[in-house]
Amino acid sequence: MAEKGLRLAKTDGAFFSKITTTITKLLIPTKIGINGMLISMKRNNVVKTYHEYVNHNEKSKESKANLEKKHENAVVLYLEALDKYIMESVYKRVKNKIATTYEENALSKYYNVVHLKETQYVEYKYKKQEFLLELDYESLKGNKKEKILGKYKTFYADKMNNLYKGLLKNYSVQLADKVVSESEENKEKIYNDIFENLEKYTTNILPIKIEEGTEPAYKDIVYLYDKFNSFLTGKLDKRDIIEKRMTLLGISRKLFTHSLPLVVAEQCYESLLKETRHLIISSPNSKKQSMAYELLLMLLEDYNVNLLSTKIYWEKPTEKEEYQKFWEKYQEIEKAKKSAEQKEKQKQILYIKSDIQKIQGTGLQSKHVVKFYKKKLVELGAMKHLKDAYAKTTNVNLKGENHKKLAKRGQSV
Repeated sequence: MAEKGLRLAKTDGAFFSKITTTITKLLIPTKIGINGMLISMKRNNVVKTYHEYVNHNEKSKESKANLEKKHENAVVLYLEALDKYIMESVYKRVKNKIATTYEENALSKYYNVVHLKETQYVEYKYKKQEFLLELDYESLKGNKKEKILGKYKTFYADKMNNLYKGLLKNYSVQLADKVVSESEENKEKIYNDIFENLEKYTTNILPIKIEEGTEPAYKDIVYLYDKFNSFLTGKLDKRDIIEKRMTLLGISRKLFTHSLPLVVAEQCYESLLKETRHLIISSPNSKKQSMAYELLLMLLEDYNVNLLSTKIYWEKPTEKEEYQKFWEKYQEIEKAKKSAEQKEKQKQILYIKSDIQKIQGTGLQSKHVVKFYKKKLVELGAMKHLKDAYAKTTNVNLKGENHKKLAKRGQSV
């Protein structure tokens, strides 16, 4: 009887386990429905409080602060509802193997964001909000809920704009960290994070801002946005990626001057210049090298003329003096009564000489780049090519004709 009882208990356990699994699968759609209704209610409240705050006519600061607080509380509840939807509904659907590919990818992205909590809390805080908002926005677009989407879009773009500013500011602070600044690997990672987030912003949020057209800043960068869009089709090579990133930096200088300050933008430009110089000396043929060189000239102009000309604080006075000399020569070329072709040629010589001065003696790569630059200066008529080299001798007394001949040939004595 005892054995029979045990067998029955075991059978009943398996039976009830199957029933529980079946019921769970049946209840999941209901759970999604309940969460969906909660999200819809919280979303409507967010949109309502947002427009009340933005369009308020009250002159009282206290009244404005109350509306802002009311909206912020509504956003917190809305984000909590979205988070609950991921943890209760999407997670269970994935666990029970009835989730769509979209839901599986969403859960995977969610855990990638949550993973940041232990090491990069500030980044996690912004990234999680960004993920949840984007998930709901894409859901609204996918379900073609045009009525709510029209009102929601303004809040969404504004909130995401602030989140991206927060992320970029966080990366800027990280670059100022002594531990990060001493590691090239860490710096490269942060540069990549900056460019990745600038690209996401330009792809997903900037079109909404341009469409709204409420701020002049967004109208002024339409040409940069169009240029960025040209890189979204076809396969990109290394040169295209660098040029795309240069365009993103141009957009950042218009929209994120506080979140991504000049000193950080300067480091990003220097990183792109380094990559482009390497691209020149590693190009497999003259055509590729020529294209890389054209890109370098664009970068040098953007860096020297559009960025450094706005720099006020310089850590080293010598660097400021050198740039002032560059700027004076640049203005002389601009004011000179010469053809556009002659001016471009003179500017090219100026950029090359300035870059030689900056990189000379900084490493093996720089030697190859300087050699390439000097060839270009010869082609441009700014330098003569000497067949014979002359050795510099210090505290050495040369005796006899043989020593003189060796010295003339550039050989060591």
